[in-house]
Amino acid sequence: MDRSYFFKNAAWVGKSERTPKTFSVLRGRFNVDSFEKVTINVLGLGFFKCYINGKCVNPDTFLPLSSDFEATCDPKDEVLSGHRIYVPSFDITPFVIPGENVIAIHFGGGWYTHRSRVFGLPKAIYCILAERSDGERSFFVSDESCRIADSYVSDYDFVKYESHDYTLSADLFKPDFDDGDWENAILTEAPDTDYLSTDCPADALIRELPVKVVGKSENGIIYDCGENTTGYPVLELRAKKGESVNVRFSEDLAADGTLDPRHVHGQNYTVISDGCNGTVQPDFTWFCFRYFEVTGDAVPKCVKVIHADIAPASTFECDNETINWTYNTFIHTMLCNMHTGHPSDCPHLERRGYTGDGQLTCHAALSVLDARSFYEKWLCDIGDCQDTLSGHIQYTAPYIRSGGGPGGWGCAIVEVPYQLYRHYGDAEVLYKYYGNMRRYIDYLEAHSEFGLVTSDKAGEWCLGDWCGPNILYPDRDITSHNQQVIIPAPFVNTYFMVKSLETMREIALIIGKDSDAAEYDEKIATRKKAIQAAYFNTFDGNFVMNVQGANSFAVDLGLGNSTTYANMVAYYKKLGYFDTGIFATDVLIRTLFEHGDAELAVDILTNNGSQGFEHWRQNGATTFHEYWDSNRSRSHCHPMFGAPVAYFFEYLLGIKQTKESAGYEEMIISPLAISRFNRMSGSMETPRGRVSVSYEREDGGVRFAINIPRRSKAILRVFGADYALTEGENEIFVTE
Repeated sequence: MDRSYFFKNAAWVGKSERTPKTFSVLRGRFNVDSFEKVTINVLGLGFFKCYINGKCVNPDTFLPLSSDFEATCDPKDEVLSGHRIYVPSFDITPFVIPGENVIAIHFGGGWYTHRSRVFGLPKAIYCILAERSDGERSFFVSDESCRIADSYVSDYDFVKYESHDYTLSADLFKPDFDDGDWENAILTEAPDTDYLSTDCPADALIRELPVKVVGKSENGIIYDCGENTTGYPVLELRAKKGESVNVRFSEDLAADGTLDPRHVHGQNYTVISDGCNGTVQPDFTWFCFRYFEVTGDAVPKCVKVIHADIAPASTFECDNETINWTYNTFIHTMLCNMHTGHPSDCPHLERRGYTGDGQLTCHAALSVLDARSFYEKWLCDIGDCQDTLSGHIQYTAPYIRSGGGPGGWGCAIVEVPYQLYRHYGDAEVLYKYYGNMRRYIDYLEAHSEFGLVTSDKAGEWCLGDWCGPNILYPDRDITSHNQQVIIPAPFVNTYFMVKSLETMREIALIIGKDSDAAEYDEKIATRKKAIQAAYFNTFDGNFVMNVQGANSFAVDLGLGNSTTYANMVAYYKKLGYFDTGIFATDVLIRTLFEHGDAELAVDILTNNGSQGFEHWRQNGATTFHEYWDSNRSRSHCHPMFGAPVAYFFEYLLGIKQTKESAGYEEMIISPLAISRFNRMSGSMETPRGRVSVSYEREDGGVRFAINIPRRSKAILRVFGADYALTEGENEIFVTE
């Protein structure tokens, strides 16, 4: 839609002298005599907060949602498919009074002005609609009569720090503030973009955490909020006018009890006091931390937890604490990485919507969270970021130049719509993105040699798997990716091409593109043959030495011989823990479950060695780390290793759809590894209602309690027998 749909004849306005770091306050006035309802459409780029008569209508949010705002920063030699800005709308009736009202918009920063991809200078626009009970409507819009000045945000970097100087005045939003000496706003160039609304949940205040003093440093007092999280502290400012207060953040403490410098990541918040008592907090960034150090005269009141307003849509509990911890910690880590409408790799260092991390965890996230609209919005970002010339899918969506690869990253254009379809049963998403999928397969074809995907965009990374452990030189501090991941990138990238083709074959049959299926069959056969020829060792039946999950990739494609899977099982029974990167971790666990080795999968998931979930748990982690070896992790908040949480529901609880089902229309409830657990219970919200499974071992057998949603069909398959299930509650005792 064009600008007039949301903003009528409103103008984009800004300040005459601006830089990317500039934050401005735009003030305007509007008069309403009588009204039934007053609403506002408003944008401030990059982020904004809107005040009506001194009251903020969107506190603790980061709006607008991230997007590829406008066509000014496309990648070199590429033309992105789309650009959009999401327009927030608010009911401001409770804030409006009869007569004169004052609107103030505080805006700037965010991705729009970030140094890695500066779209443009800060700007704002608004349109207020007042409706009377008799149907009369009045519009009030931004124009050159608005007054504008710099705000108290004195220094800023979206991913690192925010500084406030309240001596410049903190009363800029109050209706009686005298803006007489401010300049008039000037017209600015309107973004070349589409304007859209969305139901994707924005960031919000989720809860508040208490804080406690845990130590002192040379600079100040160190506090602990009890968990690694995203948000910021609320400070009671006691400093005298002109005095500074600084807050530094860290995910961990050093051995001496001070902030661990390896996990500060440059995160800090600085305030220069105006001498007035009150509480302060950042406006335009969040931090990822557990510990923080306050230097200066201020006392933290609490920590606000901020992330996308997404509710859990599942429950899970069993008698194994490692499994329970993994489920709960994945949810927390995932939510900490859901900000401004896209899933990120980490919520501090990069904050980018990596297509690799995002597609990898999509199935698990949709299984445990009410995240449909969130991923539908992010899928639009992925589609927008496809090159119209070559079909290339970017490594991040929205696009920020980053690293990745041609398989595990770009295949998000296939995996995300497919998972949305499988979880919610709406095939429209498949129709919409099928063309994008085909263009991406063409791109992979163009970057292949001898049937293998061997390259990506010139001058960029070409990764296969990622964040593998150091298995070659365990006693050395290895940081080079080439010495972490042994399995070749073409092996992994061609695997993902084949998996995407297999998924697209299924999609083609669903949406009536049957003639495409034969084409995909031919491509699949060619690629499988190339993988087998290049990487299979006929002497021992292994692919790439059977390390870092190599055999699991092959087995998942039906490659190898009769010893390939047996070799994999023997290797991991002996090893007992993960030696895998982010993609192989997922494929390994799923392959073991699918081939009936559920107990081995559980052994690896719960191993208490140095590389795995139990290692993190025993060391007090409250979020997943970037590497299995925590000492190597820059970040202590990466969700990517949590992809196997989906299999807690699909295999341990056994809530598995039939191959033909979507939206949980038909299910086979078949819990695995029952002998490893005395009890287990869990539930998932589906489009048809909640499905739940619980069981408890008793003398002579297992008692199941299963709830099947309305309009769903299901059977219980356990210990080699099938049992009929009906809609509603089912209780069955099965003899082992």
